[in-house]
Amino acid sequence: MTYLLNDIEDAIDRKFLVTKTINGQAGTGNVVHIMDADNNGGISVNYRVTSTGQDFSVKFDSIKKFCNWARPDSFIARYSESLSSHDIQRYIKMNNRNFANFCLPIILLLVAVIWTLSLLLIPNKVTGLVVAACMTVLVAFLVTSFSKTARTKFMAKLYGKISTNWAGGGIIVR
Repeated sequence: MTYLLNDIEDAIDRKFLVTKTINGQAGTGNVVHIMDADNNGGISVNYRVTSTGQDFSVKFDSIKKFCNWARPDSFIARYSESLSSHDIQRYIKMNNRNFANFCLPIILLLVAVIWTLSLLLIPNKVTGLVVAACMTVLVAFLVTSFSKTARTKFMAKLYGKISTNWAGGGIIVR
């Protein structure tokens, strides 16, 4: 998922989730509050890690590089104290998944295996082509469904963790 700012000053007084690690800066999964930013010969950003209160400064060549480093995420900013760092890391991985970088490589690999096996193991080539075509459609459907189901189950698990820490009592999400 890509998020681009028009101007770095739009990021001031907002919370961002760090999605890439830079040496000497806040690590991946930390929520940062952008305190100040300017665009003088590069993007210079002063920020505070919300969990520790540490202040940092970082410089980027462009706004695009800043957006690759951190993105706004109100869900994690609001509930980060209820989630472990492992949960936040998995949340980042799930949000970075899309059809092109997750489903498509798996589908292409499985389709190559299916077509190879179908053409080699089925003696009638017409039947082999029909079986391979049907299996291709089935594999594409199953991989896409699996991806959506995994994301839904993961988010339900996160909401369950958040609700157990809620002062009004826990809500069970299944």
